[in-house]
Amino acid sequence: MIDLFFYIYVFVFGLCVGSFLNCVIYRLQTNEKIGMSRSHCVNCGHVLHWYDLIPLLSFLVLRGKCRYCGKPISIQYPLVEIATGVLFLFLIFPLVGQAGLPTGQAGNFQNFAEIIYLLIISCFLIVIFVYDFKHYLILDKVIYPAIGIALVYQIINFQTNSLLYALFAALLASGFFASIVFASRGKYMGAGDIKLGFLMGLLLSFPQILTGLFLAFLFGAIIGIGMIILKKKTLKSEVPFGPFLVAGTFIAMFWGEQILNWYLRFL
Repeated sequence: MIDLFFYIYVFVFGLCVGSFLNCVIYRLQTNEKIGMSRSHCVNCGHVLHWYDLIPLLSFLVLRGKCRYCGKPISIQYPLVEIATGVLFLFLIFPLVGQAGLPTGQAGNFQNFAEIIYLLIISCFLIVIFVYDFKHYLILDKVIYPAIGIALVYQIINFQTNSLLYALFAALLASGFFASIVFASRGKYMGAGDIKLGFLMGLLLSFPQILTGLFLAFLFGAIIGIGMIILKKKTLKSEVPFGPFLVAGTFIAMFWGEQILNWYLRFL
């Protein structure tokens, strides 16, 4: 029973963080300063009250429409909130013991710091995913702080082998994307993908970075072919690759080692 309440708490906390991330994503687009003005409807501009901002619940109660102008609320808002809540559960779950709290080795400071680090980096990745999906752009003001946090964490959590593996993975991924950008003169990928590749390497290390990259290209190929078949895109259409990289990163983060081991056994 304690476990259940703990998981509910984590999920609700994730919903709240997801609501904040939606605000960040919107204000990155409009250049509004975060925390300097109250939340408002993106259509009519009406200032929203606290009961309009309850994560997920307000969207359901209002049936996906603004209380004041009646225009539809983007499905992005509940999706980001739910995704953040579920992601937080996946990150917290391995550290939870039978009593609903971190126990044993998972309860020491190092593992607590790791989970906080992963929660923060995951928030950056969610912002990158949604913003690149919507605007085909990975913002420097988002990717650079994420890289800085990941690099500082690797240095503070210093272990020679792990740091070298992480740096090698970061240089491998970013160098790979840089070669594509250079060869295609920026036609197939942009500088943002190079920076995101560096972040992926710091986060996943080696050899999990190989799994993350493989999955990203696999997802990209499947979605791309599907959209061409459905005539939503053509071979010349621009498709943001950042969301596929983020998706590959998350899956490699949770199941990268198992996927890699399965593939090696398969070979």
